[in-house]
Amino acid sequence: MADNYGNLKKKPYNKTLILGLISIALYLLLYEKQHEINELFSKGGVYAFLPIIAAFVFSFFHGGFTGGFWEIIGIDAKKQKR
Repeated sequence: MADNYGNLKKKPYNKTLILGLISIALYLLLYEKQHEINELFSKGGVYAFLPIIAAFVFSFFHGGFTGGFWEIIGIDAKKQKR
């Protein structure tokens, strides 16, 4: 019974909280500055890469938060046996 305590994974509470706060801040910034962002993203040329970069940034922070959230509540992907 005592051996099982070493196998418990520590839950990523702090990481999930930080990523969640960053994600909220990004969405609020997008909402508050949507007109300026639309003007900047629609200039064309090199600016055409900005929506792609923005999608990666949102995906990184929101995905990290979501992964941590599911881990905290105990839902993990099924592990395959090889």
